[in-house]
Amino acid sequence: MKAIVFDVFGTIVDWRSSLINQFNELEKELGIELPSEVLADQWRQLYAPSMDRVRRGEIPWMVLDDLHRESLVTLLNQHGIALDEATIDRVNYFWHQLEPWPDVPHGLQRLKEHTIIATLTNGNASLMVDVARHAKLPWDMIFCAELFEHYKPDSEVYLGACRLLRLPPEEVMLCAAHNADLRAARALGMKTAFIPRRTEYGPQQSKDLEAEEAWDFVAEDLVALSERLIRDRRRA
Repeated sequence: MKAIVFDVFGTIVDWRSSLINQFNELEKELGIELPSEVLADQWRQLYAPSMDRVRRGEIPWMVLDDLHRESLVTLLNQHGIALDEATIDRVNYFWHQLEPWPDVPHGLQRLKEHTIIATLTNGNASLMVDVARHAKLPWDMIFCAELFEHYKPDSEVYLGACRLLRLPPEEVMLCAAHNADLRAARALGMKTAFIPRRTEYGPQQSKDLEAEEAWDFVAEDLVALSERLIRDRRRA
């Protein structure tokens, strides 16, 4: 295995807490009441349906930033929250300022010592660059849906990353906190690693609490994954 590509939203960054904290700060700034947790959760709930409209060809290709903004406007209207266009743009930018899970900085640095590390995300390029800079993520490369004009789980995303790395799928591993993402990657011949993020969707999370299949690697976090891979290399 020569490269590890990572899902980002949920696996690498804690989008929910990050959005809630930013909504709370905006509430203080504007002096209005905002249902921060509800807005964060409902915004994320619109994520997959918005991409599916693109995947099914119902609407032309749009990057995630633009889909997020459409979903945000819909959500604000549903809650009767009136914000000017500039503020809506600022709120949409919340996705560019997401905090990493605590194990991520050290875990990625350790993994980077021995293998190529890159994103494999539905986020667009500018979004991922901003997230990387904000969270200090040391990627070797950013692979994103925008490069291939497809959203996961379309095969073009996974195989496109392998093609650009000039590696066969069996030499590339997807690391994700989502079993469905790993299923799509494994079906194409990629290696798989599961990292649970049991509070990604909040205290009532009911999915992706554990590995649902026998993935190539299962570890509690990225530091544990790096230690496992180092031990395996020493044995080889």
